[in-house]
Amino acid sequence: MSDQIFQAAPTRRAAPNFRLIALIVASAMFMEQLDATVLATALPTMARDFSVSAPAMSIALTSYLLSLAIFIPASGAIADRYGSRTVFRTAIAVFVVGSLLCAQAPTLFFLVVARLIQGLGGAMMMPVGRLVLMRSVARKDMVSAMSWLLIPALIGPILGPPVGGMFVTYLDWRWIFYINVPIGIIGFVLVSMFIEEVKGPRNGRFDLSGFVLSGISLGSLLFGFEMSSREGEGYLAIFLISIGLLFGIAYLRHARKHPSPIMDFSLMKVPTFGASVIAGSLTRISQGATPFLIPLMLQLGFGLSAAAAGQISIATALGSMAMKPLQLKILRRLGFRASLLIFGVIGTLGYGLCAIFQPDWPLPLIFVILFFCGFFMSFQFTAYNTIAYDEIDRDRMSSATSFYTTFQQLMLSLGICVAALALHGSMYAREHATAEMSDFSVAFIVVTLIALLAMVWNARFSSTAGSEISGHRKKSPEDALGGH
Repeated sequence: MSDQIFQAAPTRRAAPNFRLIALIVASAMFMEQLDATVLATALPTMARDFSVSAPAMSIALTSYLLSLAIFIPASGAIADRYGSRTVFRTAIAVFVVGSLLCAQAPTLFFLVVARLIQGLGGAMMMPVGRLVLMRSVARKDMVSAMSWLLIPALIGPILGPPVGGMFVTYLDWRWIFYINVPIGIIGFVLVSMFIEEVKGPRNGRFDLSGFVLSGISLGSLLFGFEMSSREGEGYLAIFLISIGLLFGIAYLRHARKHPSPIMDFSLMKVPTFGASVIAGSLTRISQGATPFLIPLMLQLGFGLSAAAAGQISIATALGSMAMKPLQLKILRRLGFRASLLIFGVIGTLGYGLCAIFQPDWPLPLIFVILFFCGFFMSFQFTAYNTIAYDEIDRDRMSSATSFYTTFQQLMLSLGICVAALALHGSMYAREHATAEMSDFSVAFIVVTLIALLAMVWNARFSSTAGSEISGHRKKSPEDALGGH
């Protein structure tokens, strides 16, 4: 498959540097990540302004998740029909409008509606932004471009808590949403200037029935997973997950008969894509669980303040950023298969070390361990996000990006669910009224064992998989003998 698969149709406009394209797309993802982490810190203050309880404010988070679940699967088909630049630019505009409405919200109900609008923009930005990158960057630059894309997405969670605290303390919580406006305007202008318009093939009518079935299924699953992490919401979580599974089965039956389903499961038959989705999903369960477990453990088990726990928790994000400059060199030397096996085992077992943390451990040591966990895990996610599209034809690229992004979001939420179930299960078995260190140990062991299963699928990658992307060439016997 040639570089043309990942490039836009030729136009008079000179092709921009791949780093510029990646950073333009990343600006949108940075806006989303910053918004999510900043909002979490401001919920108690917002609850006072709206005269509701702090737990009631969680609907401001879950309404956004609902919008993502409904619209992410449709993003690929919409981008094919109207063009990736048009849809990406529109998504940024919708997200900014939703942010402005959130900032002006006089009531909680108004805020929820505004968050649904904001989520519509976010659902289009994530997969379509990735699609823009895939169609605009040469294969040899894909690993570097993906690294540039993910760096701002990692900075967002680091900046979120202190920025949120500053806004709430010195300004007003509404500035959490106003800050999206200048970022969005800059992104909109840069997309208009540098991103080419590319449309995919139209394969019949829009899959409306599939859109409804997948929306109900994914929305119920995401809500159910999110509810499972809350006290007293167990029955509601089970009900929602059951509804999600039933509608998911109905969707699968529908998709077998539809000529162009909104989520094309036949993509799983593509070796590198299928292996990447499954291995990446298992690994992302630990990624979703860790931000839930670590701050909770540091506060309940270690007795640290929320601020101190937050400062230690950013170690994983800092480790992720530190890995980015090294990824392409590692892939060139080892290739995708060997790298994912080696770094997958090291990174996963690193998170397993969290199971033996104790309150008398030096905090700098814990920070260093979490730093290296993020360091090794970061490599896996960049590799999965890149190798997944190695064998995908250009005509199926939009469908693949929406499919991959849907599972990515779902697995992150499932990670919280698995961690919460393991934690509460251990508490119930040991008759603990509140979570103790032994309960956190059980939860970390469970998510570590699940993530280790990804190595089974990592081993299924061909030794030459993604060699054109990574630049890795496996030595032949002749090479090893010096050509003699």
